[in-house]
Amino acid sequence: MRSTSGSPRNPRSRRRMVVAVCTAVLALVPASPALATQPAPGQARSSTPVDLDALFVGAHPDDEASTLSTLGQWNEEHHVRTGVVTVTRGEGGGNAVGPEEGPALGLLRESEERAAVARGGVREVFNLDDVDFYYTVSAPLTDQVWGGDTLEKVVRVVRQTRPEILLTMDPAPTPGNHGNHQEAARLAIAAFYAAGDPRAFPEQITREGLRPFAPLRLFTGGGRGTSQTGQDCAATFRPANPAQNVYGVWSGRTSASQGKTWAAIEREAQRVYASQGWAVFPDVPTDPARLGCDFFTQVDARVPFPEPGTAAAATPTAILDGALTRAAGAVPVGTLLGLRTSAFDVRPGAAFKIEVTATAPPREPLGRSAVTLRVPPGWQVSGSGDLGRLSAGRTGSATFTVTPGQDAPGRVRVAATLATEHGRGYTDRQVEVSPAVRAVQQPLPQVAQYEKWTGEVGVPQLGGLVTRVLTLPSGGSRQVGVVVTNVSDTTRSGTVAVDLPAGFTADRTEAPYRDLAAGASTTVPFTVTNSDPTLKTSNEGGDYAYTISVDGAVASRPALELVPATSVPQATPSVDGVAGDGEYPGPALDLSRLWEGTACSSAADCSGTARLAWGDDTLYLLVEVKDDVLGTRLPASDCKRHWRTDSVEVALDPRGGSENTSTTFKTAVLPVTAESDVAGSATMGPPCYERDADNRQGPGEQTAPGMRVASKVTPGGYTVEMSIPMKLLPGAVDPAHLGLNILVYDSDTQDKTGQTRIGWSTWGGVQGDPYRWGVATLPGYQPPPDRPTTPPDPVIPDTALSSLDSPQSLEQAVRVHVPPAGAPAARASESGGVVSATRGRDSVKVTLRASARGSAHLFVRDGQGTAGSRVVTVPGKGTTTVTVPLTRALTGEPRVVAGWQATGGGTAASQVTVR
Repeated sequence: MRSTSGSPRNPRSRRRMVVAVCTAVLALVPASPALATQPAPGQARSSTPVDLDALFVGAHPDDEASTLSTLGQWNEEHHVRTGVVTVTRGEGGGNAVGPEEGPALGLLRESEERAAVARGGVREVFNLDDVDFYYTVSAPLTDQVWGGDTLEKVVRVVRQTRPEILLTMDPAPTPGNHGNHQEAARLAIAAFYAAGDPRAFPEQITREGLRPFAPLRLFTGGGRGTSQTGQDCAATFRPANPAQNVYGVWSGRTSASQGKTWAAIEREAQRVYASQGWAVFPDVPTDPARLGCDFFTQVDARVPFPEPGTAAAATPTAILDGALTRAAGAVPVGTLLGLRTSAFDVRPGAAFKIEVTATAPPREPLGRSAVTLRVPPGWQVSGSGDLGRLSAGRTGSATFTVTPGQDAPGRVRVAATLATEHGRGYTDRQVEVSPAVRAVQQPLPQVAQYEKWTGEVGVPQLGGLVTRVLTLPSGGSRQVGVVVTNVSDTTRSGTVAVDLPAGFTADRTEAPYRDLAAGASTTVPFTVTNSDPTLKTSNEGGDYAYTISVDGAVASRPALELVPATSVPQATPSVDGVAGDGEYPGPALDLSRLWEGTACSSAADCSGTARLAWGDDTLYLLVEVKDDVLGTRLPASDCKRHWRTDSVEVALDPRGGSENTSTTFKTAVLPVTAESDVAGSATMGPPCYERDADNRQGPGEQTAPGMRVASKVTPGGYTVEMSIPMKLLPGAVDPAHLGLNILVYDSDTQDKTGQTRIGWSTWGGVQGDPYRWGVATLPGYQPPPDRPTTPPDPVIPDTALSSLDSPQSLEQAVRVHVPPAGAPAARASESGGVVSATRGRDSVKVTLRASARGSAHLFVRDGQGTAGSRVVTVPGKGTTTVTVPLTRALTGEPRVVAGWQATGGGTAASQVTVR
């Protein structure tokens, strides 16, 4: 899609019309512009905050890395100014380049992010200072750790920076999707609606002087479906859900300024994340025909957008059109167009309402206007689409009555086309055609929580995207509940039936539901057994789909997942790294299944087995690994973040029912460490162990006292043996259902990067997914009667880098007039800042002026970075002079940047040149 001759290349020249009309339509409360940073007494008032066109919301540095090809194209060709919100600085991640961790690692990762996104023309990164605690696939745990003020911070940044386009990640608990990513996406989606609502966080309006602002289009990254590579990747995309609107931007286009494909530029940017091991990423193909698209799935829009399936929808500006750019023949930028349905769940033969609303730009009429409704074949529509004559700023609406035909259940699209004297527009919305009674497999806790969230936020179109699965152990049984919901307006009775695949049986194939009231749900239980234990577990053979029917009609197709199972015999081995005769009488577990990374080139490259036993309230494990190249030998003092080198991880869920790993025990053993001899040469050191991403993390000796480890390293591999007192686990073990997984991390490099991950029960992200771990039984074991079954409160890392301790964040706050950390600006009566700085021999004398008591975070900066820093407490109103020692000589044109923390909670930033 190209801009018409009357359309500006710079979208900001039209955007204020859009903002004005959104304000009018939403009846937003007027307010004075916000100040990004409150000035110190005597200083001039700050300017208006930066005005962005697009904003990406992610959880960690590097989350935006797969979008930089698109953001770079938009910036170069259409002057789209994009910012990035990063909820955490990734302090919980690994570090392949140094010893930094915690806040120091956060400072490093922020620096990497700012350098990386600059390759795509992005200058603004807004860190929110939430803690990055450890890898989890749980959005509920993430929400619990981040706390309730994170949405408020995201809304504040949106209101301050006013982006028309909001981009984010996948909010759904799809297998392996990082829980932090899910939560960041949910925050962005909630902010899309809350930022324009004056009832949401009203103190931002009444006390901080911000104005409500409603972004115009909302997208999640990626798209479920298939596509070809090459310049037709957007046009050939076929969504798995035909009702979804997915747009693509081809990465094979060449940058006019850099002379290489945007895919290559994006890859160069990704390599900047060296701390995450990304520096070794391979080159992208040089043949543009082998390069694909960045895909984005539209969640909602307040403006008209290109109709899916048309040529206009396959152009690089399709995501911008209607909000920032104008396509040929389209209505002017600034036109609002919305479609709302009276219900998301609709039933054949039951009428519902659709309202379409169009608003002309505030200074440009649309003239005679009308909307035409499009519905699936066989549906009936009544109502007039005449909107009358829409003068500048005027709104017209049309209401239709729609009666669905006898369609099969599923997701469909209803659409409206706007015709005016000054162009055309398109919009649509999804609805779910439902039978009178629905029946689905009971959801996993994460899925249930997600489906509830979609209803609370008002995005039902994002529900139903996760295939409902339940696990059961190979050769075992479990109860499977079928949730039956009456969506009709009368009481219903009937029959639910399950049709299982070969190798599975149930205690009954059908069961009744009786007198189910309108709008009510009930759960019908079935006991399902894997009757053929020779079936491949699902990590090798895939899911086992089956059919649920209601009253003879197919209602849903969920799946069962077989996880491996074992029985642990009683024995008491010696923990010496050697499998003694009879020490482990049970079967060996195969650990050679790939779950992430590069496949093993051979069994000698990476493969493994494990044996288990229990005795004296202790679990024993012996793991034998074939590995022809040992990875980096880390010092024993660096026995953490075990995925950087060769290691064995053992995951235990005491009662097999944990929603996330905060109620589990996870330990990792490095088979060898590095020691230095008297000459300083590295020698082979003993094994070490630690706990990570579980109920209590840290060095093994502190977090798992009484656990013992031993190892033997031989040419071609190593053996790790350990004993784990079961009293260390967070809760008494259920001997009939101990969640168990054993995972092997393989590194063949000396740069602290892993290449391959293999294990017993293997899916992507399985280390954070207890429900997909295998199941172990311990015949004859009984936990002590006084051992509690309820896990203790988890120990979660809670230390994150403060933006006040990040000179780059403070410099940005000064430059773009947005307070650091998503916090409110300090009130003038509580503010403070730097007013002068004088160079000394080995220090800088800094003068601060404050209105009240507070703390100042001072950094002396030059072209090489930070040359000195200091945090001082300012006792009260007036002028304070402090000395900041220098760690090196200053170069170029040095400056002092200061962050201010007010006692009332607000922040400010200021900067002066060193004289």
